[in-house]
Amino acid sequence: MLLIGNGMLLTLGKSNQVLPKGGVLIKDSKIIEIGLTQDLQTRFPDAEFIDAHGKLIMPGMINTHMHLYSTFARGMDSKSKPPKSFGDILEGLWWKLDKLLSLKDVYYSALTPLIECIKTGTTTLIDHHASPMAITGSLSTLAKAAKEMGVRAAFCYEVSDRDGDKVAQEGIQENVNFIAACQANPDPMVAGMFGLHASLTLSDQTLAACSEAAKSLGAGFHVHVAEGVEDLEDSLAKYGLRVVERLNKFDILGPKTIAVHCVHIDDHEIDLLKASHTQVVHNPESNMGNAVGVTPVLKMLSRGVKVGLGTDGYTCDMFESAKVANVLHKHAAADPSVAWGEVPQMLYTNNPQIASDLFGGSFGELVEGAWADVIIVDYLPPTPITSNNWSGHFLFGLAGRAVETTVINGRVCMLDRKLINIDEAAIGARSRELAQELWNRI
Repeated sequence: MLLIGNGMLLTLGKSNQVLPKGGVLIKDSKIIEIGLTQDLQTRFPDAEFIDAHGKLIMPGMINTHMHLYSTFARGMDSKSKPPKSFGDILEGLWWKLDKLLSLKDVYYSALTPLIECIKTGTTTLIDHHASPMAITGSLSTLAKAAKEMGVRAAFCYEVSDRDGDKVAQEGIQENVNFIAACQANPDPMVAGMFGLHASLTLSDQTLAACSEAAKSLGAGFHVHVAEGVEDLEDSLAKYGLRVVERLNKFDILGPKTIAVHCVHIDDHEIDLLKASHTQVVHNPESNMGNAVGVTPVLKMLSRGVKVGLGTDGYTCDMFESAKVANVLHKHAAADPSVAWGEVPQMLYTNNPQIASDLFGGSFGELVEGAWADVIIVDYLPPTPITSNNWSGHFLFGLAGRAVETTVINGRVCMLDRKLINIDEAAIGARSRELAQELWNRI
């Protein structure tokens, strides 16, 4: 057993307790008890003890939309003209990079951000992958990397017609094979979804084939929806439908589906998302960086759409994403009173629900029976922290790089900022070599 204690314990979730000198007792992969540290130590004297030294003990973070494969773009000097639109970004950067990824590149471009996740307290993520010239085996390669790092993760391959029918069919098969493998050998640390790029790169024929394949497996979709205005314009011009309407026509929507971004949607599309119980994921930094617009998050939440929070590969730090979401929606609404409740709802209520629907079990709360995903954050509050004001402390006092200890599924992945059984220097060195080789090919 493992006891993490002597800290300011914040349970979050339904119980939403703050316990000074609190502790969380872990057996195998689950939390079996929370309480006062002294009491737990007295009753379980043989438990391995991690001393939080008065700092914050809380549930691990969840990222509901990530692109691990985007790692090798970091710092890359683009030789093309500066992008003037989202379409320029796709064609000038991402669709050049993803075509050049080998399975070895896929593996190392996953290891490094997975390490960053551990270091910033993200214990669970949902990834969306693309490597058109190295599709077969790509998802199992990503799963191997996640397992080695100890991070809980779900994977899918983004099917697209942009590289031809043969590549699209290979993408469909990669999703089918990976989902079937996950179903045949259930593992709470890995899950599969059916990936789609976006409406603008998917024909009716391919959408129909994906819908049929996913339905046969009972799988949900992970798809970019109306991220840039180009996606909307393409759907209207070719099909006479808005993006959400088109996806609904092919039975892509539903309670197991994650619709990412949803920037350029209208009220009718929000109604469709609500009626179908489709899950939406907001990525504030990415949307701002790509200059695609502001997702109507406040409206969707007010109308009962489940909206989670992700990073779109822009960062691994979910604390950072939450801070940006808070200021973005205040700025966009020109109203300083908004986003105080909505952002914590996305991060600490909806993200755990999305993860639970996908992996099973209980997330986002330090409570008996929940997965043992626990972090210690180097934060000694300068003012009282309570069950009513914790979100203000998060917004103004916490940061991912303040995470000192990360425990995932009961496994200690980082202790006092030292990674456990992970050779970060060697992984980083090899990653840089492979990244430079890829840049040379570009």
